[in-house]
Order: sequence, then structure tokens, then C-alpha cells
Amino acid sequence: MSLVNVEKQGHILLIGLNRPEKMNAMNRAMYHEIAAAYYQLQHDPELRVAVMYANGDHFTSGLQLDDWAGVFANGKGIAPGEGELDPFHISGEGLTKPVVFAAQGICYTCGVEMMLNTDIRVAAKGTRFAQLEVKRGIFACGGATIRLQREIGWGNAQRYLLTGDEWTAEQAYQWGLIQELVEPGEQFNTALAIAQRIARAAPLGVCGSLASSKLAVSQGQEAAKQRLFVDLQPVMASEDVKEGIQSFLERREAKFVGR
Repeated sequence: MSLVNVEKQGHILLIGLNRPEKMNAMNRAMYHEIAAAYYQLQHDPELRVAVMYANGDHFTSGLQLDDWAGVFANGKGIAPGEGELDPFHISGEGLTKPVVFAAQGICYTCGVEMMLNTDIRVAAKGTRFAQLEVKRGIFACGGATIRLQREIGWGNAQRYLLTGDEWTAEQAYQWGLIQELVEPGEQFNTALAIAQRIARAAPLGVCGSLASSKLAVSQGQEAAKQRLFVDLQPVMASEDVKEGIQSFLERREAKFVGR
């Protein structure tokens, strides 16, 4: 049985953790299956967006530490293999296509860190988040120390990174860490509906918007400003811009092809 269900649904890639009997605890084999799915999303021209979700009552209880101890001790971490893309974006290239994240139950450690490397997040009411590493003798190494303070503020981030305490879905919603707070069982459908709206939008516009946003975060606003019209110029020559204008004039929904 696959540890990760990967399914194409039109222009959407569904990536589902599938180890519910172990609360979706992530071992190295699961990591590589997720990394392969991310690579598929990035390099399949038909795919425009992904939904990451989990089967069972919980998103993940975190890493299966006994399987990862050697990786943490080697001083280099784990690197994605050929045909893989790191879902934490600690090493290698990053995604240029969006991911919508859906969480429920417990979403600990690596679950939070994968969430931080996604773009839109949905959580069921009652979802519990935590970075437990300091309670296990280590510290977070999948991106939480880099990204969490950007998302929820320095003090809020350190409050939970340094104690290992849980925070709630309701707190996460108030902070803006998640964008939709839904009834339990509705998290996947809500995330899928958002992904469907993204998939219907102009792919070049979506990727351009995401790239500009990521550049502003990684290199600053001035760097992003310098690229705005440079990167917009080839988009303006696309078939999709012509379709966007024509659909506006004809008062109908545009049908974009990504070129």
C-alpha cells in the first residue's frame, strides 16, 4: 500500500498522506513519495495546483523519529533524490505552482513545516498544531524556525517553538496562519474548491503572481519591484491574455490554456 496517494484530477494534483494506522507519522519512505509528487506538480505542464491532505483522523503526528535520527546526526540533512522536490524547501529548487493545504486532528512538527511551505491553508475546527522538537531534545529543522515568525510574528512563534506547546486552529486562524476554518470533515472539500478556482484562473498569471510574491519575501520588495514589468511583458503576449480580454468583452468565463 502506498504511503501517499497521488491522483490527477484535471489540472489539480491530489497528494494524500496515507498511513492513518500510524497517525500519518512521516518516515523517510513517505518523505520521498511526497517529494516525488511535488516534482510531478512542478514538471507536469498540465498540472496547475495541488491539494495536500491526509487520510484518517489526523494530518500527522510528526516525524517517525527513530527512522530520522541518523539523518539529523549527519550534519547534512536529507536531500531529495532524482525526480523529487523537497516539500519543505530546505534544499533544491522550490515550487512555482501553488499548493492548498488541508489539516485535521493533530498536525505536529513536519506537518506544520510542510504547511508553512504551502500557499493557502484550510483547517478543521479542533485541529491542534505543535512544534514538539524541544521536548524531544532537538529543534525544528524543516523550516519552522525560518518561516513561522514571518507568518505569526516573532513573539508568537517563539512562544511555541521554545516550549513545544500546542496551539489551536482558532488561534492559527486569528493569526492568519490558516485562511479557512471549517467544520470537521469539510477541510478537503473546501481546499479542493479553492484549488478548482485557482485551476480555472490563467496559469501564467497565477505563476507570475506567486513568483513575484515569493521574490518579495526572499529578496525584498525592491527586488520584486524591479521584476514586475519585466516578467509581465511575455505574459502580455500570451494567448491567455487575448482570451481574458475577449471573455471580458463577451461577459463569459475565460478558458485559459497556459500559453
